[in-house]
Parts: sequence; C-alpha cells; structure tokens
Amino acid sequence: MNNSALSRHGLDRRRAQLRELQRYLQAQEQEFFELHGQLRAFVDRYVATLGSSYLELDALESQLHTATQYLAEALRRNGISARTPRAPQATALPTIPFLPTAPPLPAEPAAGVIDLPPPSLKTLYRRAAMRLHPDFADNENERQRREQAMMLVNEAYASENRTRLEALLLAAGEDPLKVTGGNADALHEWLSRCENSVQGRLRVVQAHRVALEAHPMHQLWQAISRAEKLGLDPFHVMVQRLRSQIAERRQELYIGQRLQPEPGLAEDFLRRRIERMGASLGVDSA
Repeated sequence: MNNSALSRHGLDRRRAQLRELQRYLQAQEQEFFELHGQLRAFVDRYVATLGSSYLELDALESQLHTATQYLAEALRRNGISARTPRAPQATALPTIPFLPTAPPLPAEPAAGVIDLPPPSLKTLYRRAAMRLHPDFADNENERQRREQAMMLVNEAYASENRTRLEALLLAAGEDPLKVTGGNADALHEWLSRCENSVQGRLRVVQAHRVALEAHPMHQLWQAISRAEKLGLDPFHVMVQRLRSQIAERRQELYIGQRLQPEPGLAEDFLRRRIERMGASLGVDSA
C-alpha cells in the first residue's frame, strides 16, 4: 500500500481549491450560455426575417438549373457544343453549436481517519495478540478457539504475511482503519480526478466560447447591432437585396424556359449562367 498521510487541514485546503475552481467553471459556463442565448435569439430573428426569401430564391435557382440542363442537352443534340452549369447549392440556415453536457464528478470515497497511516507489521501483530490471546478467554471453548487463531497469527507474523495478518484481524472484528490505515490514497486519487475533470471541462467551455465568438453569425450580429445603434436598418437592406435577386432569377427563368436550342441567344444564356454558377464536372459532348 502506498499511503501518504493527508491531514485534515490539507484535505480542507484541496477541497477549497476544488470548490473555487468549480465556481470559476460555473461562471464561465454561465457566460457561455448567456452569449449562446443572445446569439440564438439573433439567429431566430435572422431566419424569421430572411428565411422565406432564401427558400424562394433556392426554389428559383433549382428551376433555373433544370431549364438550363434541358437547354444544354437540346443544343448538344443539335450538334452545338454546350456545357451544363453547375447545380446550385441550397442555402443552409445557420446553426449554433451547443456545449456538450459535462460528465459528473467521481464520487468521494467514504470518510474515515484520513491522517492515519497503515500500521507496521509489528503493530498489527500486537493488536492481534490483544484481541486473540488465550488468556483473555472466558471459557475453555473460547480458549481453544483463541489458541488456534493465535497459531495462525504467529505463522503470518513469522512469514511476514501482512495480507494474512490483516485478514485475521478483520475477521476478529478489528476496525478496518486500524488495520489498513486511512483512506489518504483514495482521497488523493479522488481529488486529482476531480481537479482534472473540472480543468478539462473548463478547456472545453473556453474552446466553445472562442468558436462561438468566431462564428459568422456572431460577427454578423455584432455588425448589425452596431448599425442599428446608429439608426440604420440593415435587415431591411438585406431583404431588399434578396427581393432584387428573386426578381432577377424570375426573369432568367422566364427567358430560359422559352429559348430555342439554337446558336446565339441560347449559347449566351448558358455562358452567363456558367459565369455565375460555374460549369458542371460532367462530360459534355458536341
């Protein structure tokens, strides 16, 4: 057993340090959750204001892609080389990462005489003699039982078999703390595990805080908040830009669905679409 005595004062000091570390962790978590809640409220406002427009724009882009695919295929069937524009990507609505739940701290070991080191082999032998010596028997049967027990104790002591001697003492009703010593090793291990767990959790919280502040929606929130403090209405500007894009896509779709697969206008229409979207990686044939 590698038991290093831990005084009551030392234990109280380590526990106080652990509680202080936990309070700091709780403060950091609270700050994260407050920031997360504020950012979540902004994202909800962002989606409520712009989400339907983005969905409408995505639907128009999808219809435009279908129309340009048909047009490119028709041109190729007519012997005209034509590339197909790349498929549009749907607008991803913003998501905010969550802080994972913290695992519980390990259970504290049972309390005891924490500053009691394990007794020496000689001390164990003396305690066994005090408990099992035949001279302390009340009757003959008890004397015989004690004599047999003392024989085993003497054999264990002579062979320096501490485990056997401890087992005989425990069987005789000795206090376990007086046999194996206090629980300093267990308390040292428990405190170290708790401290490592709290410090690890603190690193996780701080890393998530940094990631949250670097999130594009956090930066947009800060920029919009500054603009609104100046009396501006950036959300209105963003809505107007989206409505303008929607009107442009509707016009493109109207034209694209009516173009004939002939040189000239159809080729120019596909070229402008490819300039904006990029070309598909698929093989195009003449």
